[in-house]
Amino acid sequence: MRLFAIAGIAVTALIAALSSTPAAAQQWPARSVKLIVPYPAGGNVDGAARIIADKLQTMLGQPFIVENKAGAGGLIAGEAFAKSTPDGYTLFVGANGPVLFAPEIAKRDVYNWKRDFLPITSISMTPLVLEVHPSVAAKDLKEFFDLARREPGKMTMASPGAGTTNHLLSELVQSTLGVQWVTAHYRGNAPAINDLIGGQVQFAFDQISVGLPFIKNGNVRALAVTGSHRASWIPDVPTFAELGYKEFDGQTFTGLFAPSGTPAEIVTKLHDTMATILKDPAIVEKFNTLGAEAVTMTPAAFKSYLEAEDAKWIPVVRKANIKTD
Repeated sequence: MRLFAIAGIAVTALIAALSSTPAAAQQWPARSVKLIVPYPAGGNVDGAARIIADKLQTMLGQPFIVENKAGAGGLIAGEAFAKSTPDGYTLFVGANGPVLFAPEIAKRDVYNWKRDFLPITSISMTPLVLEVHPSVAAKDLKEFFDLARREPGKMTMASPGAGTTNHLLSELVQSTLGVQWVTAHYRGNAPAINDLIGGQVQFAFDQISVGLPFIKNGNVRALAVTGSHRASWIPDVPTFAELGYKEFDGQTFTGLFAPSGTPAEIVTKLHDTMATILKDPAIVEKFNTLGAEAVTMTPAAFKSYLEAEDAKWIPVVRKANIKTD
């Protein structure tokens, strides 16, 4: 009898445990939610996280707290996130480098987005712009590439860091066109743009959000932008695609992720809430002010987008032998 009683208690406990997960998911969020950001405060990704955190808190009734966990190109934040409990209370606001490239560049299998990250939705897309110092004798993209061919290795490109989208786009262009220039890596966008303005380097592939003020006041000259359409902030600047270079379409995305294993009910609730937020005209304008476009995708569409980006850029990382020191 005692054996049957113990078995009955065990079965009851198992049923309770199994049935509690849907209930917990339905009640989510019942407490504060953490948004891990793999960069310091300030910048595109942190700005995007803070915009959505405020609206998520308003719509879901619990605090959404941004936690900046910078370092190692996003590897520290990505590893901490991948190890977190998949209960919807730890989320990740990431971008190209931390999500797709950091483990490959560091040669450390501490996480893999396909295995450890559950895509919920994209948040924003930021096009890149090819900008040159006014002293560069190239008034358009054709003249710039002609100059690079005539004087291989003479020009220097300012990169905000090894393995950034900016750097990878530069490597893709060189490899595709057979041109060559020197790459100077900086610790972030600010010192890179400062040296470009000062003329210590000749050009950069820069996020529009970073370069826009300097383009408008004439410190640098914009030659082409990435993306499928012209950027509304500088509509007179053509896209690489319309100039015949469709493969040069590097953009910086921000996206929202949950740890793998997070209940589907929570993922659906998060996606539906985010879709509403990112269609709000006031939120669209906030991203527009940052030089980014608010973009929402379904989890399946966002996963497909990431797979395509992975397939495009990881070979560039490997061919250029990009790695951390």
